Amino acid sequence: MSHSAEGMIGQKIRQFREKADLSQEQVAKRLGMNRVSYTQLEQGNRNVMADELVKIAKVFNTTPDVLLGVREENEIEVNLEEKPKFKKKEIRINVPQKNEEKFKQVLLYLLSKVGFQPNVGEAVLYKLLYFIDFDYYEKYEEQLMGCTYIKNHYGPTPVEFKKIVDRMMENKEIRKENVEYFGHIQKKYLPLKEADLHLLTGRELQHIDMVIARLGHMKAIEISAYSHGDIPWIATPDGKPIDYEAVFYRQTPYTVRRYSEESTVAGQNAADRIHFSVSPGRWKAFTEALDRPAQAKPRLKKLFSESSVLEK
Repeated sequence: MSHSAEGMIGQKIRQFREKADLSQEQVAKRLGMNRVSYTQLEQGNRNVMADELVKIAKVFNTTPDVLLGVREENEIEVNLEEKPKFKKKEIRINVPQKNEEKFKQVLLYLLSKVGFQPNVGEAVLYKLLYFIDFDYYEKYEEQLMGCTYIKNHYGPTPVEFKKIVDRMMENKEIRKENVEYFGHIQKKYLPLKEADLHLLTGRELQHIDMVIARLGHMKAIEISAYSHGDIPWIATPDGKPIDYEAVFYRQTPYTVRRYSEESTVAGQNAADRIHFSVSPGRWKAFTEALDRPAQAKPRLKKLFSESSVLEK
């Protein structure tokens, strides 16, 4: 058995087939291919195409990322009627707030970082933009670009991408190249100008860099399969817009927000307010003391040594 990526995928496929007690002929028929082609897949003698991986996953009632070894096999249950991991704010923007200028600057920055990498074509860009947008929303409950992403066969697709990119090409901001990559034509976009970093905050740039570090090395088939394991994608019907709110139901390894730490901090803050509840009069005396000259500040020690500072 080959130890290449194709060999490992082939081994997974064979394990699933044997577990399902199916013959190679039966699986090949369900996939719409001849047995020889299917046997080559199991033996790792040819590349598995993204659409083939999706079909195989459906035959075995699993997900592409499990076949790729990105995630362990388990049963995924999505119930958006359950409460999310934390109490969300009362007021929230529930529809994407599109920001074309922000999209352009993010894309230019992204292309300057990974556009020249051989693995990064249009398909990889789609998924990187998706995770930049959805991860940012999960972490900060704010839109970054606010693009609309549709669930399609190969993963999330930004609806606004083509129209904005066409305008950017007309304005000589980026250029498109069709290059051969592993025997297939890959659409690449390369920057012709630098991003205006004044339009991106430090927090946004750091966030983009973190997504690139986590996913920027993946090939199209890998990041496509990975995106198929994300709860927002799983919970969305085919061809429909992916709901940003679904990020609050994410599981490991997709979640980027430390909910347990937030709960601990929130609980500690509440405890602090309970155990150190200063009366209005005492708080006024405290703030007045802070404003006095330095020689008067030893009075603060006396002020807080009095038992009446803490409300019982």
